[in-house]
Amino acid sequence: MKNILVPTDFSQNSIRALKYAQMLFSSLECNFYLLHVGTLLDTKNDAGLYPKTDKVTESTKKELADLVKETRAHSLEANHFFFPLHEYGFFISTIKKHLQENNIDLIVMGTKGASGIKEKVVGTHTGDVITKVQCNTLVVPEDVELSKPREIAFPTDLNIFYSLKILRPMMEMVRLGKSQFRILHAIQEGDHLTEEQKNNKEYLLDFVKETLQEGHSFHTITNKKVKSAIQCFVESREIDMMFMVAKNINFIQQVLFDSIVEQISFHTKIPFYVIHE
Repeated sequence: MKNILVPTDFSQNSIRALKYAQMLFSSLECNFYLLHVGTLLDTKNDAGLYPKTDKVTESTKKELADLVKETRAHSLEANHFFFPLHEYGFFISTIKKHLQENNIDLIVMGTKGASGIKEKVVGTHTGDVITKVQCNTLVVPEDVELSKPREIAFPTDLNIFYSLKILRPMMEMVRLGKSQFRILHAIQEGDHLTEEQKNNKEYLLDFVKETLQEGHSFHTITNKKVKSAIQCFVESREIDMMFMVAKNINFIQQVLFDSIVEQISFHTKIPFYVIHE
């Protein structure tokens, strides 16, 4: 049984993320926990909650209940179960609370499309979840196709060692969609791998070869900036999903947090699977 937490604000992108997760894990028995976190009206309130009689509370509770009811009615998978979670409080602390209470394996979050030129690739809530919550997170853009990934890219600078706790979720996802696994390393012309990078590469490739046997490849792109290299690779290979490792915060910073829509466009259709160790 896989336990999946889906934060929702009832927007189209959050609902799209839920539908993508249902499709992606159609072959697995799953509990989907749909969580709505309202903001605090008064942060000085010791309880940190709205009064139970508040009309806003009743309205959002009903909206969440309706969403769960509709999702159940349209679910094609008999092995998928849906549960509403409604709270007012601070977003990250509420997420962490439900990770423990419901033994969550994965967080699925929706992101908006390219609505503004200066829009960040990763929004505040999503960025906070990736960096502050120790749980694998699937970031799903609003324009994603509802089909299992055929080509999955793993861009890496090879600067960290990839443990089994990182690699196993990758392989699970690859097998889930019977996907092709493409490892991408961008390097500047004239640069060379350090001994540590060589060792990390060797272990990574040995594990992948032993686990997958076929359906994988390693690609090196020279004389390209990281974001440009990934952009070219995604477009040329028609990539459907991308793996990132939360531990490698410097690399994630370059690709996700420091980037805006006008500089990097693949995020509008490509889900990011961010893996924690």
